[in-house]
Amino acid sequence: MRFLITGGTGFIGSALSEHLLRDDHSIMIQTRHPDSVTGNIESVECLEDLRSSEAFDVVINLTGEPIANKRWSESQKQKIINSRLGVTEGLVEFFKRAEQKPELFISGSAIGFYGIEPSSENMDEKATGDSSFSSQLCQQWEAAALQAAPLGIRTCLLRTGIVLGQGGGVLEKMTLPFKLGLGGKIGSGHQWMPWIHLDDLIGVIDYCVHHPDITGPINGTAPNPVTNAEFTKALGSVVKRPTILPMPGFVVKLLMGQMGEELLLAGKKVIPLKAQQAGFQFKYEYVDDALSDIINS
Repeated sequence: MRFLITGGTGFIGSALSEHLLRDDHSIMIQTRHPDSVTGNIESVECLEDLRSSEAFDVVINLTGEPIANKRWSESQKQKIINSRLGVTEGLVEFFKRAEQKPELFISGSAIGFYGIEPSSENMDEKATGDSSFSSQLCQQWEAAALQAAPLGIRTCLLRTGIVLGQGGGVLEKMTLPFKLGLGGKIGSGHQWMPWIHLDDLIGVIDYCVHHPDITGPINGTAPNPVTNAEFTKALGSVVKRPTILPMPGFVVKLLMGQMGEELLLAGKKVIPLKAQQAGFQFKYEYVDDALSDIINS
């Protein structure tokens, strides 16, 4: 099949591209830096440069300004929103003028959709969001992506949790402090951290491609979410270091503001019900196994 991937040079996109190439698919990546794309991959800088005669079987939208790199000033919030909506709306415009529509559109979203209100209940794909910035961002992003559905394109909304893997993501930033014995829980440690091994996230995407009955939102999370305290204990155990230096909640709020409150001090117990009901088999169901595989391999 022929794939178009936005955000294809990022942490998830790079791993996805490698996976697809191994299966002999052809890939075009939309990136602001097309010269950085090497190997047997096509590239395009702007979606407007795509000819109406270009045909793709699957389009996967993974682009977006990193959400956790800076404090959320009003201008940064707008930059985060625009980076997601702009590309997603651009893809829909391409679909409208394309002579041949893709069979499938997988558009990125996040578990931030479910909001920040404290809850110990399982959150599956039927759960709703709230008025937090994270939730409103995902709701707008998904609404833009769903404009592809009336064009006859099967549309999946990939609500990704914390992705654990080598070479990027949150684990790359956390591992060194933990190895130095500087790790600890954040705030109360009671907040949930729905996570997924990068291999399983690629597996979920691949499963959506090959199972035409899957549509709408699908949670990209492992079956067994953990609290921040449990994640901290598991990571400390894998790197064989104590985890006795917590970061108090007030310090998170002072240093990171609203971004820290929503991304580090809040979290819902999100489960991948749709993927499980569709028959997807996770390679890494427990965080201890996932961390051990990534850090010790």
